[in-house]
Amino acid sequence: MKAKRVSIVMPVFNEASTISKIISDVLKSDVLGLRKEVIVVDDGSTDDTFKILSKIKSARLKIIALKRNMGKGYALRTGFKYSTGDIIIVQDADLEYSPKEFPKLLKPIVLNKSRVVYGSREMSGKNVHSSLIFHAGGRLVTFITNLLYGSNLTDEATGYKVFDARLLKKIKLKCIRFEFCPEVTAHILKSNEKIVEVPIKYNARHRHEGKKIKARDGIEAIFTLLRIKFNL
Repeated sequence: MKAKRVSIVMPVFNEASTISKIISDVLKSDVLGLRKEVIVVDDGSTDDTFKILSKIKSARLKIIALKRNMGKGYALRTGFKYSTGDIIIVQDADLEYSPKEFPKLLKPIVLNKSRVVYGSREMSGKNVHSSLIFHAGGRLVTFITNLLYGSNLTDEATGYKVFDARLLKKIKLKCIRFEFCPEVTAHILKSNEKIVEVPIKYNARHRHEGKKIKARDGIEAIFTLLRIKFNL
């Protein structure tokens, strides 16, 4: 694939304290010379997020506003529909993941070594997670993924996922909430597509800082992996 444009898709819900910084970082990021578009999907924010977004002026920025909070998976699916890039990067809005990692994440796809790249928080061995329970939950979901699909992933739940756009748009995603990660991973592995992992830095956010994922999302992730594996 000869990539010309990259789409950075960012779901946002009540991130008024971080949205300006992350948008600035993404707009300034190095994407290996590709043309860049940033698609922000405001998922029915009830704080000043959308107000702040509306004041940011850039020809590379598209803002999509959902009337009510639908969930991260729904917001991502909406963003994918509006994307025009050859490559799609999923970017969180809470500053846990730095756009400085983009060159590393894009390189395997640009060099045609893979059509899917995950940024692994585990491979560097230096990242601190928000809590022991959160970390253990992520490791468990990764273990079950590898067990079910015969993969060797180290971080299934990472927020940094990068895709060949044509491949991603062929997958009929149904995710609404945080089950995007296990759903897309399961479909990719089931189709025998190779996932390349690269080590990334991770700046963990804690519950009091607005971290939204909960224990129920881990249970939902496991069910999603089982559902797709066994066509339930």
